[in-house]
Amino acid sequence: MENEHVISGLKKKRAELAGKIEHHQTVLRQLIIDLDNLDATLRLFVPDIDLEEIKPKPMPPRSMAFKGEVSRIIFETLRDANGPMTVQQMAEIVMAQRGLNTADKKLARAISKRVGAALRHHRSRGTLRSVKGPGSFLLWEIAG
Repeated sequence: MENEHVISGLKKKRAELAGKIEHHQTVLRQLIIDLDNLDATLRLFVPDIDLEEIKPKPMPPRSMAFKGEVSRIIFETLRDANGPMTVQQMAEIVMAQRGLNTADKKLARAISKRVGAALRHHRSRGTLRSVKGPGSFLLWEIAG
């Protein structure tokens, strides 16, 4: 049969998507049951409650970072750098490479924390090291 490998790959992908749909339908069914039970409990305490007035709480979006993406950017940046760098410098590069708004102060703080956590993780594994920088800043570089 012509294109067997293509058809095989498409069948595999279809099975994967169908499995995800079944999983999420099961999760959705359980969430509906949980919500119904919670509504019934609320009605025990407040029989005339208008449940429609309770607005759903939006779920935060999943992190856009792929697993290991921040670490990959950090190592690429430090390999190409002329010397040790601060967390802030690396956070700005991570934001730029991921196409994030570098003017967003709240997002910049969150990315700085994520970068700092990744740096400390790699320092504990011995792949990165920190050295004393100006003031109270630490500078980071590849160990070895």
